[in-house]
Amino acid sequence: MCVTVGCLAASCICRSCIAAPNRMVARYIYGIFFLLCNLLAWMARDYGSSSKNLNRALVHYFKSCRGGFECLGSDGVLRLSFGCFIFFLLMYLTTVGTSSTNDIRDAWHAGWWPIKSLLWVALMVVPFLIPSSFIQYYGEIARFGAGIFLMIQLLSVINFIYFWNEDWLSERNEHCCRMPMVITSILSYVVSLFANVVMYIWFAPYFSCKLNIFFITWTLVLILLMTTISLHSKVNAGLLTSGIMTVYVVFLCWSAIMSEPDSAVCNTQPRQTGKGDWLTIVEFAVGFCAIVLATFTTGTDSKSFSITRKDWSEMHSNVPYSYGFFHFVFAMGAMYFAMLFVGWSPHQTMHKWSMDVGWTSVWVKVVNEWIAAAVYVWTMIAPLVLKNRDFS
Repeated sequence: MCVTVGCLAASCICRSCIAAPNRMVARYIYGIFFLLCNLLAWMARDYGSSSKNLNRALVHYFKSCRGGFECLGSDGVLRLSFGCFIFFLLMYLTTVGTSSTNDIRDAWHAGWWPIKSLLWVALMVVPFLIPSSFIQYYGEIARFGAGIFLMIQLLSVINFIYFWNEDWLSERNEHCCRMPMVITSILSYVVSLFANVVMYIWFAPYFSCKLNIFFITWTLVLILLMTTISLHSKVNAGLLTSGIMTVYVVFLCWSAIMSEPDSAVCNTQPRQTGKGDWLTIVEFAVGFCAIVLATFTTGTDSKSFSITRKDWSEMHSNVPYSYGFFHFVFAMGAMYFAMLFVGWSPHQTMHKWSMDVGWTSVWVKVVNEWIAAAVYVWTMIAPLVLKNRDFS
């Protein structure tokens, strides 16, 4: 299965190695590699264990697969995630620090697709030769890698919100964007407050639902805190940034509660049960695409994490984006998608067509929400606390 998919990918992109390296197109090709890793991991989890022929093949060719079960299901997800992680880790190690299009590493990043396609296929197969005990260790390490990915994604989101605000307040857009800014700010708060009311109705219908009541109420407290600080005269961050952040933290709270398992009686809404109905499949497809899109957009946002904030267009020979950071994000994203498919627990049994379900997933999202609010608040008060630092 891995070899067939890899050969198809290689044949589709082989022509790109003949022409001059296209650095922007290369991003999408790496995105296709990452998407294929996700698809293979999903197939190994949902359909691998039920395929008798595949089980026989695994037992015959891979001695580390005892009965085939230690290479499929959650274990199969971790093995394919490990291969994807190693692929992008190697790309990171061979491209980090590339700053010129004349560097040979630039050509390696944007070309040599037949070789990299064969490397990708090999790394999709080799993990199935590794003992299951090592894969379980990787599963524990992947939790930390997934956490790093969430932090990078969080900083990227906050940076985008500030960029949006600064762009609309610039001299070029100040007059034409004044009304859209007011409307967007008001709409953000209306949507956030309405969503909180709906969460109380759907997710906390009884007084005994103390945990959900706590999650929702604390989200309201965070909204009030962020808004109050943003309107302070010494901060004056405006309502647009805080309004969009309220939508973001409410989304994280909503997503966290929806990740509660079926045993959570307080959640009155339909959840992922593995029945394969159209709603479940659509939700899974949206979540699946969100993983790839989040990894891709975060990986290309290296300027958000630049210490010197140097203008990348100053020198003609400079690369259009940080190759090393791009591959590092994809490497962490490989760990992240593994955690979503196994519910952040390698020993947890997941339903078909399900993603990121379980109490561990709930607390990961809730803590991510709290950290998001804390980081945003810090970006507002840091210039007041650290007066000797330049935050321009």
